[in-house]
Amino acid sequence: MARRLIAATASAVLILGLAACDDGKGPVTTPPPDLGFEPQTSDGGGDENEASDGGGDDGASDGGGDGDTQAAPDIPAPDRADFPGMDEHTEEGAAQAFRYYIAMSMWAHQTGDDSSLPMLEDPDCSSCAELNATIAPLKEHNEYWSEFDITDVGIRTHDSDLNDVEVGYLFTISSHTRPNDTFKDRVDVPELEYSTVGGMNWNDGAWKVSGINAEWGTDAHE
Repeated sequence: MARRLIAATASAVLILGLAACDDGKGPVTTPPPDLGFEPQTSDGGGDENEASDGGGDDGASDGGGDGDTQAAPDIPAPDRADFPGMDEHTEEGAAQAFRYYIAMSMWAHQTGDDSSLPMLEDPDCSSCAELNATIAPLKEHNEYWSEFDITDVGIRTHDSDLNDVEVGYLFTISSHTRPNDTFKDRVDVPELEYSTVGGMNWNDGAWKVSGINAEWGTDAHE
């Protein structure tokens, strides 16, 4: 079962829209109906004792480890050059800026360095905080997610009544390990699918994330 931050309706519209792409690699030109979402809190569908950040432990199995800690690996930060146009006031710029934000969030889970995230968010983006909720505990215990790859599945933009632009982004992260909820052991996590929608606003000469719909699990793209 997939975990989610907000209602699944936006993700459903996103997946249907991306299915209309010729090959899943480029945006379609006709936007879907406006998603009309606002930053919200979790839908409360999970156990309070389970991880609640971007990935949780859905599909994770006990790795059978001996409880050894894993300090932050030496992983380079995402390179802004890999997100061309993210500083431009265009829809493509908004899409690249959202991709960059997601990449920085995932990198923070691997390294504990979340210092750049607030600069990429609107101050009132409560759903941003939820996506990144377990970074602080990871830092506290000096244990992090192991290195993994992010693979793009599809991305598209469309108009919004609540934001300047909304960006739908599907991606996967490769299998990896991470500490369990008690930080007494590590678990093996299979490849996870993410279905995300980001509300983007152009403020002070840069794109900022104002809200996120996020759903993840082993079958979040179905």
